[in-house]
Formats: sequence, C-alpha cells, structure tokens
Amino acid sequence: MLKIFCGVARLPFLTLTLLCILLAASAVWYQYGIFSLPLTAMVLLMALAAHISVNAFNEYFDFHSGLDLLTERTPFSGGSGTLVAAPEQTKLALALAISCLLFVTVAGLWLSAQLGWHLLWLGIPGVLLIYSYTQYVNKLPLLCLIAPGLGFGGFMTLGAYWVLAGQLDAMAISLSALLALLISNLLLLNQFPDVEADQQVGRRHLPIVLGRKPSAHIYQILLVSCYSLLLLAVWLQWLPALSLLALLTLPLAWRLIRDVPRYANAPEQLVPTMGHNVLLTHAFPGLVLLGVLISSFISPHGG
Repeated sequence: MLKIFCGVARLPFLTLTLLCILLAASAVWYQYGIFSLPLTAMVLLMALAAHISVNAFNEYFDFHSGLDLLTERTPFSGGSGTLVAAPEQTKLALALAISCLLFVTVAGLWLSAQLGWHLLWLGIPGVLLIYSYTQYVNKLPLLCLIAPGLGFGGFMTLGAYWVLAGQLDAMAISLSALLALLISNLLLLNQFPDVEADQQVGRRHLPIVLGRKPSAHIYQILLVSCYSLLLLAVWLQWLPALSLLALLTLPLAWRLIRDVPRYANAPEQLVPTMGHNVLLTHAFPGLVLLGVLISSFISPHGG
C-alpha cells in the first residue's frame, strides 16, 4: 500500500512544492518580519496535497486512457508506471486524488473564512486546475504551456505569500513570475519524449502542435526571460540584491540553451539534458531563497 501511495503521489517530485512555500515564507519574513509556524505548516500541507492530487489524477487518467501503456518512461517523464504494474490499484489512486483535492478545498475555505474571501480569487481557479490538468488542459496548447507555471508560481507561491503576509506586493509577483517561467519550461521539456504517445490519446501540447524544434526555441526564450526578469526585479529593488546568487546557475542555463535544440528530435539523447533542467529548476529558486534568507539578517524587513 505504501509503495503504491509513493508511486502515485510521485514523492520525489514534491521537492518543488517545498521550495515554493519556503521561498514565499522567507520573502514574507524579509519584507514584513512576519512568520507564523502554524499558518506556514497549513499552507505547506495544502500545497503538498494539491501537488499529490494533480499527480494522482494524472496517474489515474493516463492509465485509463491507455497512455501509460504507450509511453516510454524516463526518470523525468512518462508517469511512474505504478498502475501499469498494479492495475488493481486504480481505485486507490483515484481515492487519493479526490481526498487530497477535498482537503485542499476544505482547508482553503477555512483559511478564506479566517483571513478573507478575497483568497478565493486564487483558490477557486487553483482547485479547477488540479482536476482539469490531465483531462482538459493538455488538449489546449497555450494553456498547457502556462498551466504548470500558473499552478506553482501563481496559485501556490503567490497564494502562500498572500496568506502569510495578508497582502501582495512587487516581491511576491516577481517570485511567482520567476517560478512560473522555470516550471512551465520544466514541463515543456518533459513533453518532448512523449510526443508520439501523447498524440495517440488526443493531447495537443506545443511539441505536438508546433514540433519539437520550434518548441525548443520557445524553451530558450522562456529561460532567457527568467534571467532577464531576475535582473530587472533586482534593479527595480523588487528583490534583494543577493537574489543574484541565482546567476551562479548561468553555466547550466547556457548548456541547456545549447543542448535542448541540439537533442530536440532525439528523445533518447535528451534524457541527460532533462536531468540538467530539473537541476536548474531546483537550483535557481534555491539560490534565490538563500539570497532572501541572508538578506533577512543583513537588512531585515526589506530595509
């Protein structure tokens, strides 16, 4: 049972959720000197439940569509294969997805009742995205591109900041936009090996509609935009100067800009590059987080 849960929930991929919430909490501490352990723990539990729900719905729907039987799995794409190995556990996967979604919904309503119903502006579309991502969003190319970034950068990080700080500001928007660009790029590249399989079950993401090579150029544009936004946000003092620690990832980013188009049409050779992309997606916000934390001690409360 535990093995099935871990597989369907895709536990190794939940590290991004932890980074998003830690970044939001540290930014609130830097800006306002506010930190509530119970509230932060609640937000983190909700974020983890939301991510697990998306993953479990994805496992369930992809198994029932037959996609999991067509996909050549990589360490970074193609699902976990849990239900292919244990098809009798499909109801457990669906129950996990629904239970986590219900928890997010109930906890979100409780938070909104305590802190303000304005939070539902992010909460309602966030819940809808959790359920609709696999079944519907993957059939709409542009929405499929922005949805992962919107989910993690917008609903998760921006929502966490709003809950913890009680308001939004330029720092919150900057962080959410940086994460949105990185995570949309992460999912975009992970779609490359699955083009043929995804096409057979009716998906229509950008690598299917435009092709892998043009999508590789979109990847490059989004990655350059991420670093440009970081520089702009620091220049405008929306982020502390030590956020520029993220520039230490530039050699890795350059390698990705070079290798993604080079291996775009060779999925088997793309796997190491996908690994580098996962590393970048963690290292960049991790270094921004470090910069914000150090800045909190050097110049507390945004000073």
